[in-house]
This record gives sequence, structure tokens and C-alpha cells, in this order.
Amino acid sequence: MTLPLVVGVDGSDGSLQAVDWAAAEAARHDVPLRLVYASLWERYEGGVPGIGAERPSERVLAEHIVASAADRAARRAPDVKVTTDILPEDPVEALLHEGNNASLLITGSRGRGEFQGLLLGSVGLAVAGRAHCPVVVVRGDRAGLSGIHERILLGAGDPASGGAAAHFAFREAAARGCTLDVVRAWRRPLTAEEPAREAEPHASALLDTLLRELMAEHPDVRVRSVTVEGPAHRILVHRSAAADLVVLGARRRHGHRGLQLGRVAHTLLHHADCPVAVVPQTA
Repeated sequence: MTLPLVVGVDGSDGSLQAVDWAAAEAARHDVPLRLVYASLWERYEGGVPGIGAERPSERVLAEHIVASAADRAARRAPDVKVTTDILPEDPVEALLHEGNNASLLITGSRGRGEFQGLLLGSVGLAVAGRAHCPVVVVRGDRAGLSGIHERILLGAGDPASGGAAAHFAFREAAARGCTLDVVRAWRRPLTAEEPAREAEPHASALLDTLLRELMAEHPDVRVRSVTVEGPAHRILVHRSAAADLVVLGARRRHGHRGLQLGRVAHTLLHHADCPVAVVPQTA
């Protein structure tokens, strides 16, 4: 069974950007698209008299939002099968549940009703930090959103914790026919126990281990790998300005319900100039 791409929609500008991005992604990978609106409106709307046609109920509004989103996706990707659903549930919990039967969860950077000053909305942050399937938060400037750079950027983690993210990045680069830039950041040791001259070769060795088999599996993907001295979160934010998608790994621990995002992923989700994919690696 082909698992769909699932998009959280709420009528906000951010969710419309997410629908556009997801429609192109579904067409690229030839998978169905599922649009989900989730809200606990029944808790606060039950028993309240209708206000009239000038202000529709949450249910009527939800139906309009998903229908408009489905029409928008169909115009963007006519060959993609699109389904919709309206769920009377908490948006985060609903999307996390949907992620159990999705190949990818997609959200906008900020939802309807959230403060304009927010860099990243609470739903996108919570889903990226807890989902057990890959999550893409659609954000960034016009160039990053439109995909004109023809580059995927992978923030390379250790082979044991970043393998899933590397697989995702290679598949994405292959589907797009674009270059894959792989960056491994390294820092000079704080103590004299590990000579500074060994830090960069160690980073290069880890990068080679991570990429060797994947490059053999995807010989058509153009790979540019580099090790760079400095803080990974700053390096990747800077390089995101020339990428169409940043891919990062995230460790997941069973039974842990809090946000499971490291500093690098957290920073990129708030500041990247292009969409960010967070790919979980189960411990």
C-alpha cells in the first residue's frame, strides 16, 4: 500500500504554502495527498446558538477550508489523488496519529490565529519534535519555496543517528534530479586530550561512512560533501539560503512525549530560508 503525504490545513497563509509544496511533492513521488483539518471546536461550539451567515460555524468553516485546499492542490497537481478529512481533535495529536499511516507529514510554519511575530507555530514545532515519520515544515523565502536552487542540503549526523535522514535526502535528490550538498560541521576540542588536528579527519571519516553505501545505491545523484569548522546550526542556516530543502535527523526515544529536537533542528525550524525536513531515527 502506498502511504500518502498528509498535510495539516487550517486556512492560514502558512498552510496554503504547505498545500502548494505538498502537491508538487506528491506529484514528484507519485503518491496520494491527504488534507486534514483538526480542531476541538465541538468543545466550545456545542450548545452555542448559531451566529448567522455572516460568521459561519467552525464546522462550516472547516468544510470550506478543506474544499478550497483540495481545489488548490488539484490545480497544482491534476494527476495526484487528493482526499480530505475533518477531525474534532487537537491538531497536534491528530497529525501525530495521521503520521502513523503517512510517508510524510507536512505543516506550514505558522497557523491560523497564531501571533504574527512567531517564527514557528506551536503545531509545526510539536509535530516536528514528536512524529515518528518524516516531517516537513514549509517555510522560507520565495526562492526556497519555489525550488529554483535545485539543491538539497543535508546536515550530516553520525552514521548511527543520521542514517534515516541521509536516506531521505538521497531519495529526495534523486526524485528532483538535483544536487545533494552534504555538510558535516566540526569543532575544535575544548581540552588538550584530543589534538585539534584530529577533529577534522574524524569528521571526514564519519561523513565517508555515512555516504559510502548511499552513493553506491544512487549513482545518478550528484553529491558535494564538505566538512566545515564551526557551529552546525549557524552553518546550516547560512547555507539554507541556497537550498530548496534542508534535511536533518532527529533521535526518537520510545515513551518520551516531550519535544525531541536538538539545537540544530530547533534553530533551522525557526530560521531556515527554505523548507525543513526532520527525519526521525529511532534509538
